[in-house]
Amino acid sequence: MKLVGFTVPGENAVLVGRLDGDHIAPITDVKAFWDDPLPWVANARNETDSRRHVGTVELVPPVPESARVICIGLNYRAHAAEGSFTVPDYPTLFGRWTSSLTAGGQSAPVPAGEAGLDWEGEVAAYVGASLCDVDADTAREAVLGYSTFNDLTARKAQKLTAQWTLGKNGDRSGPMGPLVTSDEVGDLRDGLRVLTRVNGTVVQDGNTRDHIFELGEVLALISRTFTLNPGDVIATGTPEGVGYVRNPPWLLNAGDVVEVEVDRLGTLVTPIVDSSGRSTPSA
Repeated sequence: MKLVGFTVPGENAVLVGRLDGDHIAPITDVKAFWDDPLPWVANARNETDSRRHVGTVELVPPVPESARVICIGLNYRAHAAEGSFTVPDYPTLFGRWTSSLTAGGQSAPVPAGEAGLDWEGEVAAYVGASLCDVDADTAREAVLGYSTFNDLTARKAQKLTAQWTLGKNGDRSGPMGPLVTSDEVGDLRDGLRVLTRVNGTVVQDGNTRDHIFELGEVLALISRTFTLNPGDVIATGTPEGVGYVRNPPWLLNAGDVVEVEVDRLGTLVTPIVDSSGRSTPSA
């Protein structure tokens, strides 16, 4: 089952709904959904006559404002190798703000002063239950579902300091696809292929079997420091093939279209625009 967030013109509430083709069956508002997601998911499987065409709403990530978005850096062996990084004993974790997230199809601007944006196709996981000092098996079972994700990165800003926060929180730089429930996805250890394309050319072709730090173990590690809540999101890292390590570097600019395709999750499409919102390259 696919779940999406959406807003209705003239209304402020963010709702969660079941996506069926080009129609959405509303479930409840996003806060109520994540207060107790499992009963809402079970209820959402029932047929309903209350449906809206996707063209009549605006899609948004099905993430509450209170969510922590935690990203795992350098979590594919081949990606760490291409950047000559030494694999650490513990995962490199950094945060995104929910305000940086968008839905598929929405444009992402290149920040002023950047030569372009770098692509990072990923799988994002949604926490579906409170996790405090749990083991990896318990954490893994608490994952409600997964989305395609693109951790679009402003590399110049990222490299200004040892902390990555600035370069990882550009406006609309975190596009996400629909949430696909875990029963339809399975275990990331079994392998999901992660493809990224720029203007139709494949630039990343990885598999979640290449993860250095397994999702359940990362969730368990985090839970020993702070409680994870329903609606929190973990971005599980990107495969090799990012743009900044190429010779010469290849970055996204106005007019480019980047796609992230993941087995069982679908394809996430993001057009790139300049800092003024123009979709054509400047003369």
